[in-house]
Amino acid sequence: MERGYSNKSLYINVGDLRIEEKEVTDFMKEKFVGGKGFDLWYLWNAVTPETRWDSPENEIVMSVGPLGGITQYSGTGKTLVCAISPLTGIPIDSNAGGYFGPLLKFAGWDALELQGKAEKDLIIFIDGNEGLISIEEGEEYPEDTHLLAEELTTRFAGSEEDKVHVSVVSSGSAARHVLMGMLNFSFYDPRRKTVRVKQAARGGLGTILRDKHIKALVVKFKGIKPNLNNPADIAAINRIGVKYHKEVHDLD
Repeated sequence: MERGYSNKSLYINVGDLRIEEKEVTDFMKEKFVGGKGFDLWYLWNAVTPETRWDSPENEIVMSVGPLGGITQYSGTGKTLVCAISPLTGIPIDSNAGGYFGPLLKFAGWDALELQGKAEKDLIIFIDGNEGLISIEEGEEYPEDTHLLAEELTTRFAGSEEDKVHVSVVSSGSAARHVLMGMLNFSFYDPRRKTVRVKQAARGGLGTILRDKHIKALVVKFKGIKPNLNNPADIAAINRIGVKYHKEVHDLD
């Protein structure tokens, strides 16, 4: 990680099961920074004027910016998501809290592109510690978000203490029947000892996920620490972070 960037993104095509690594260029960082900027850049290069929301080439793109996962600022756990919307027919962005975005970044990826359309429901697993990406059939798993997230978190964590290092993105059965399906981003709450979910609810992104027959996207990374982003000036980040925390405490 160098100044908030891993300098690479992950491309997965569920139609032909292709997995590729792409370079995050200096041009991208200078012009689009990250987050929604990266999302829109990748989406622009993936689609044509004829692309519709249910076209195989329509992408769901997820990203976080260079501040993603820094603990000194509120909101840096957000995952930014873009695609061509089934509700509007034009690009839509949405975002969700939780741990998925930081886990994806610290697993080594500044952004994730999901393209293509599978014939059967699939589970995609990104293991940031082992450096492995796997795609498997997911017909045996429940479709309900809470049941699915609980089951996949337990499976891929391997132990109770590692559940906090796993996040699952999914959309329930309703997304197969309506255009407004949302994406659910799970995180494990160790105090309540249960999986909870945040939503990227705008634009029908969950409907696109289920149309692509992606049942769930799972990321795991263990080893997060405050300076993992390797910022250029950690002292300045800490100093400004204290100021922002005070403002939030006093004014919010």
